[in-house]
Amino acid sequence: MKTFIISLFLGCCFCNSLFAQNNFLNSKSAYLGKIPPNDTPRIFAQQMLVPDSGMAMDRSAFSADGKEFYYCNAMHWFNSKGNKIRYFKYKGNKWRGPFVLNYGYYAPTFSIDGKRMYFAGQGDGKHAFVWVSHRNKTGWTTPVAFLKKNYGLYDFMPTNNGTFYVGSNANAGSVKDYSTYDFCTLTISKTDTVIKSLGPVINTPAFDGDFYVAPDESYMIISYKEKPDYECELGITFRKPDHSWTVPLNLGPLINGGDAHRWGQYVTPDGKYMFYTKGTDEKDCHIYWVRFDTLKAKLRKEALGK
Repeated sequence: MKTFIISLFLGCCFCNSLFAQNNFLNSKSAYLGKIPPNDTPRIFAQQMLVPDSGMAMDRSAFSADGKEFYYCNAMHWFNSKGNKIRYFKYKGNKWRGPFVLNYGYYAPTFSIDGKRMYFAGQGDGKHAFVWVSHRNKTGWTTPVAFLKKNYGLYDFMPTNNGTFYVGSNANAGSVKDYSTYDFCTLTISKTDTVIKSLGPVINTPAFDGDFYVAPDESYMIISYKEKPDYECELGITFRKPDHSWTVPLNLGPLINGGDAHRWGQYVTPDGKYMFYTKGTDEKDCHIYWVRFDTLKAKLRKEALGK
């Protein structure tokens, strides 16, 4: 009887935690207090994200409860010099920030349990690195190398089952030969690291590296139709029961209208919104957000029939 009462208590605490999390994400204070978009993309909190110089770009990340927001404040597209990871934190019934978390990194990505944060940045020219910080009582530790490889490790992302996804050329060329990059899975064990391309259905002879994968691996949002200057569109591919992937479907003219660079795609913890970076050059580069859950459901039915 005592065990049952303890289990019931823990279950209630877990449900209350989920309710509080979902309640905040549905509140007017969520998403830096900005009015959510519909199916037309909107620049996200432009003046808040860039209070001084540079631009907000690349992948961003919200904590699971929606009360922390991390992003890259960069000076240039293809040079990490001057990069800062900045963040806002909801505390005392208001958003506070932006604060600087660290320098020289980009593409902040939470681990599934929220206790670690992965970054790209600070390579040596011959190797690719994935960096990691650990959450502690005062914030986050200084990033240290999590992976160091002589092949690409672009847009590194974890999933629920422990498999990582990454844009990489594995052993097909140099780290800087982006034309050889594919969307890949990466598994890490005590004795080996195995990287495997996801195959020709979603990969092309051009650069394939910018993506977002759902934690349950049910879908990926990819930058595709890449041109030599990396202008591209956003598409979505769904994983079939046999673990193969559907032919990518375009996210539509509201998102893909006009030539532009589109990358840094990310879906919020509640699954409602997609964030991504778009720009024709550094001067008009911004982080956008758009309603995504209804669009995903429509395209999922088209791709899988359900």
